[in-house]
Amino acid sequence: MKQVNGHQVVQLLEQFSPKAFAMEGDPVGLQTGALNRKVSKVLTTLDVTHEVVDEAIEKGANFIIAHHPLIFRPLKTINLETSAGRLIEKCIKNDITVFAAHTNLDVAKGGVNDMLSEALGLQEPSVLVKTFEDTYKKLIVFVPETHASIVRDAITAAGAGQIGDYSDCTFTTAGTGRFKPDTNAKPFIGEQGSIEEVKEEKVESIFKASNEKEILHALKSSHPYEEPAFDVFEQSIPGEVYGLGRVGKLKEPVSLGEFTAFVKKQLNVPAVRVTGDPEKQIKKAAVLGGMGSKYFQTAKFAGADVYITGDVDFHTAQDAEAAGLSIIDPGHHVEEIMKTGLAVELTKRANNEGLNVEFIPSSLSTEPFTFM
Repeated sequence: MKQVNGHQVVQLLEQFSPKAFAMEGDPVGLQTGALNRKVSKVLTTLDVTHEVVDEAIEKGANFIIAHHPLIFRPLKTINLETSAGRLIEKCIKNDITVFAAHTNLDVAKGGVNDMLSEALGLQEPSVLVKTFEDTYKKLIVFVPETHASIVRDAITAAGAGQIGDYSDCTFTTAGTGRFKPDTNAKPFIGEQGSIEEVKEEKVESIFKASNEKEILHALKSSHPYEEPAFDVFEQSIPGEVYGLGRVGKLKEPVSLGEFTAFVKKQLNVPAVRVTGDPEKQIKKAAVLGGMGSKYFQTAKFAGADVYITGDVDFHTAQDAEAAGLSIIDPGHHVEEIMKTGLAVELTKRANNEGLNVEFIPSSLSTEPFTFM
């Protein structure tokens, strides 16, 4: 097993939840600390509080991945007389790096909203609010026959060639490459000033635009030539849609009252706020983690009978009820489902790459409200 640093931890996270997915202005990424230090244990948490940092220290975690950014607005000063200042100081003094994955983790496949959708049993869920479309590009690279399989393996391992449920999709044609190294070149094949002909393969593969940086890095790292010849083309085929929330049918219709009890149980909350007739039949539901009240009309337009989201205000609840859409508000804190879900996902990816790092979910609740 290979030792890792913070950069490699971030690379695992961004394999499925890249920064490009984040909403404009969302302060995702490095919050405090450094990414070039060794990491042995990572704590996943909804929020970064003094208690959570103490937990990280106790458990030997020197890296925290939080859903809610520690520094949400730009700081003008770090005042150690304030709680926020002391919290940043505690992280720095204990060499704990804090990294935030917020709306990018909300919209990611397998992210917060997919976790909530799965917990609530939504069937064939689709994106509720489109925020990002990951378009496709095509890579064409020319490689000596002797190294074609090496380059193919490298680019597909980086994410190229994924089409639906099929991976490692490439197309190869044989040909002859011709080139003349100049006097400053250090050619892998051939001599300076002489025309060289080499049996080459043209390898083609498509990839998601969000993975371009990683795929081109894999290409250049694995290619034997000093100056690899390759092209990247935009593709007109529809890209994969990402976004906030999910909407899907229930396995079987139930009353609003029954579904509300199910939501409480599945999301492990002591109470919820509900609008609508408890006897109303629920066939289709929408869910959006965190504060999603402004999207209630989108949920209604998507055909949902009920919308599960947090922090719903009085007038929005009234407007939704008037529109015939029931609301279940279990609170913002249900996003804590990401703690275990993210730790499991990153553990799987680290094991697949032979990386020696442990991911553990925080055992603490950061819910500020007490139900009495």
